Amino acid sequence: MNEIRSDAKSIRELLSNTKFGVDYYQREYRWEKKQVTELIEDLSANFLESHEAGNERSDIENYGQYFLGSVIISNRDGKKFIIDGQQRLTTLTLLLIYIHHKLDDSDEKGVLSPLIFSQQYGKRSYNLDVEARNECMEVLFKGGQSDDISTSDESVANILARFQDIEANMPDEIICDDTILYFSDWLIQNVYLVEIRANSDTDAYSVFESMNDRGLSLTPSEMLQGYLLANIHDAERRNKSAEKWKSRVIDLRELGKEEDADAIKAWLRSQHAKSMRQGKRGAIPRDFELIGTEFHRWVRDHQDDLGLSSDQEFIKLIEEDFDFYSRWYKAIREAGSTITNGLEPIYRNAQYNFTLQYTALLAPLSPSDSDEEILRKIRVVASFIDIMVARRIWDGRAIYYNAMRDRIFQNVILGIRRKNVSELAETLVKRLEGYQEKFIRHDLRLNQQNRWRIHLMLARMTDYVEVRSGNPSLYSDYVDTKSKNRYEIEHILSVSHEKDEEFMGEFHDNRNKIGGLLLLPKSINASLGKMRYEDKRRAYYAQNLLAKSLFEETYQNNPRFNSFIRKSGLPFRAHPQFKKDDLDARQELYRQLADQIWHPDTIYKAAES
Repeated sequence: MNEIRSDAKSIRELLSNTKFGVDYYQREYRWEKKQVTELIEDLSANFLESHEAGNERSDIENYGQYFLGSVIISNRDGKKFIIDGQQRLTTLTLLLIYIHHKLDDSDEKGVLSPLIFSQQYGKRSYNLDVEARNECMEVLFKGGQSDDISTSDESVANILARFQDIEANMPDEIICDDTILYFSDWLIQNVYLVEIRANSDTDAYSVFESMNDRGLSLTPSEMLQGYLLANIHDAERRNKSAEKWKSRVIDLRELGKEEDADAIKAWLRSQHAKSMRQGKRGAIPRDFELIGTEFHRWVRDHQDDLGLSSDQEFIKLIEEDFDFYSRWYKAIREAGSTITNGLEPIYRNAQYNFTLQYTALLAPLSPSDSDEEILRKIRVVASFIDIMVARRIWDGRAIYYNAMRDRIFQNVILGIRRKNVSELAETLVKRLEGYQEKFIRHDLRLNQQNRWRIHLMLARMTDYVEVRSGNPSLYSDYVDTKSKNRYEIEHILSVSHEKDEEFMGEFHDNRNKIGGLLLLPKSINASLGKMRYEDKRRAYYAQNLLAKSLFEETYQNNPRFNSFIRKSGLPFRAHPQFKKDDLDARQELYRQLADQIWHPDTIYKAAES
């Protein structure tokens, strides 16, 4: 074997003016939403732990550092080929492109540009040099529309989807004001990877195999299994518990390769965690964080608190507790992936990537509960989260992981453990009453950061009107991002209204109000283009009821819709034109509609169903 070298490098040192190739036989980019959102959460948490308002940018040098793992490189033909690490490097490139868009100053953009591409003779060449991805990367970098890019290539489809995930999940407190500058500096200077370089593919793959095959470290799940089984001294019972553990892990891994660990974290946090790190610089990790990073050690260190003092208690933890909570974890995770009758709120919460819901949904459950009672409890908690998330979005507040984990743990999980259904409903309704977020504001607007969240709210409103008017639910169609004719946000006021006298000076603020938005299929949306409202209104009449309600004929010979209006008391009316007063009326309609959809009474109904 030739010489193998390794160096710890910052992102800036690793990517600056460097070309990386990806061999055709291992070139697919396959990261999913879970991996991208977890990376953003980890980076954000580590940055915010050091950052304080009023800091100088020079202070970033003393901020905490973050290690992002290793990349294995083969030097071949004067070019670096990635043997291991392309998932992280591709995602980092997407994150850098996103930040590049957020920076206003050309000099600041110029710092990031060499980490993304090099330029010669006026043509950009991206540092992750894969020909099939170039068009996609160019469109993302230029901020263009990605709708027309072919997604037949698996990597291109995933790149587009993961860029949308970055846009949807970057914390508001990072992208606001000048904080994005600090985050950009910290990311490229204080985040490190170890670059392992070999001078041949053979040597590079030898390193890769050594790191991944020989002496592979046990996972926390496997270490917890070993610890628990080692404390069962009867060989026959130990073997029985081992088989139970193994069968549950295999079942969970049908969801994904790390789902057994995620299930254990959700179980332990929901039932046994008592503390969480305080949100201030220098605070030490507590139960919640320790379970998230090293739950095998946490269980060992809290053996007495868990009542683990005899063989029987260790057996019970595996054969009863782990078995029970992992089974229901799998059920709710599946309900988050596919609409399940009676558990629809779980799916809707999952569309916001609200992963904290899985721990909260387990909190009130007890192995002694009947299946009927368990389902009622799950529906109650999922409905509560559905309402809380919608209210925060309407109020312009963040819902990403780091913004919500304290509220969910301290204010929800700790207060609902193993409560019966009626107590659970009462507790959660009181929680909502104590929160300041309500459907009061009249100025909710679409912007670059909340586009997907607004899309989801419109999907729920559109579906609610349809279902309450006797039509089948199409919610899954409204939120399907993979369909060729997927639904998109339509602005009722096209750019042709920009010079209308009543909108002069504030056109875009008015145009982006939620009351001026609809969901339409992509093909219809594209066909309407810059048409004025008066010209395209007829096209709305062939669409969903929320769009059709702008048209007079919708209120004629439509008894089920009219019955819904009477029962709901919602101020639906036709709009022959769409002036400022019409927009205000529509905004009020949407506000009342939201208040009705996400009303606390739905929690009581969930408890009774």
